Amino acid sequence: MSFGQQGGPPSQWDPWKPHSQQPWTDDGNGGTPDWAALAEASESRNRKKRLLLIGGGAVATLAIGTAVAMAVVSAGGDDQKAGKPTSQLPATASLPGGGGTAPSFAPTSAAPPLDPKDFIASKAKDTAPLSAELLFPGTQLTMGSTVYKKGATADTGDCATASQGTLPAVLGASGCTTLMRATYAKDGTAVTVGVAVFDTEAQAAKAKAQSDKKGFVKPLAGNGVKDFCSSALCRTTINSVGRYAYFTIAGFTDGKDVTTKDTPVFSIGDDLAEFTFRQINRRGEAQASAAANR
Repeated sequence: MSFGQQGGPPSQWDPWKPHSQQPWTDDGNGGTPDWAALAEASESRNRKKRLLLIGGGAVATLAIGTAVAMAVVSAGGDDQKAGKPTSQLPATASLPGGGGTAPSFAPTSAAPPLDPKDFIASKAKDTAPLSAELLFPGTQLTMGSTVYKKGATADTGDCATASQGTLPAVLGASGCTTLMRATYAKDGTAVTVGVAVFDTEAQAAKAKAQSDKKGFVKPLAGNGVKDFCSSALCRTTINSVGRYAYFTIAGFTDGKDVTTKDTPVFSIGDDLAEFTFRQINRRGEAQASAAANR
């Protein structure tokens, strides 16, 4: 004989619920409980609890994910909504640290560099010591791969005594104050370069313009260099830079006349003219540098 609820399915037994109906079997043992039925009921309850826990966890995960997404959108603010172009963002001036006027600094102007030409253009600025030995230092001169041996040097305040032909008159009329000479030689050729000094650049330019092929500086022999160009034909050049006019006379030390084919004579004359030009310009550069550092 079994006990059950009339008119419907047997009630589920709950050991914690008072008066809940328990399944019994009447097997002739005086109402002994049906242990198999009880175990099955207990397992059914445990499965339901696990399903509820899993479902609840999924709902909680979904809720947390939604909350994080909403927080990210909220943190962006109205100006960073999806799809809003950067052109609608605030201008740099309105952003923190981007506004205000840029710092300004007082304009500065460096003094223009001193022109070396100004220092060799007139006696007023060209005040450094001057002599043939200072302008032509050492015992030899190297131009490229060619080495010239230095001979004698001389300085004079009487420009006419160190020149000949038409040059003494030109130098005197132009206001020559000093004539410096130096001689160089190589392999039977020799050259004397003469540098005439004036008070102004205009006077030197005048002396150059009035000079001709009939006027030249006197060749300077001595210090190992034989007399040259005393009677033979020689090559001469004339030029000027700043307040200086410079002249060369080049030829053979054996008294032979110079022709247009005598390349060594042309080379020694051109090299000494070039060296003289450089030395005068270096003189201006040195004085300009010294003045700038004072």
